Amino acid sequence: MQAQLLELGLIRYTPAGQAALDFSLKHESQVTEAGRPRRVSLEIKSVAIGSELCKRVQALGVGGHALFEGFIAAMRNGRGTIFHVTELTPGSAATSSVANPD
Repeated sequence: MQAQLLELGLIRYTPAGQAALDFSLKHESQVTEAGRPRRVSLEIKSVAIGSELCKRVQALGVGGHALFEGFIAAMRNGRGTIFHVTELTPGSAATSSVANPD
C-alpha cells in the first residue's frame, strides 16, 4: 500500500525482546469501480517489528511516503485491525498504490 506516515510513536519492546514501533498511515488514491472513478482514503494503525525495520520507519519521518507491505490482523484487544508492516520502500506520493508482482 502506498501511504504517508501520519503519526510515529516511540520504539518499545515486546515480551520476547523484539523492538516494536507503533505508527499511523494515511492512504489516498483513485480507483475505478463499476466503470466510475472512486476516491479511496483511509487511515490505519500500523506496527513494525524488528530493530532494522523500526529504524527504517523512523528514518522515513512523519509526512514521508513509502510503499508499505505486510498483513492486516485483529488487534490484541479484539477492537479493530492493525497493519503489520513487514517491508517498506521509500518513494514519492506519485508512485502507484499497487505493488508490481514481479
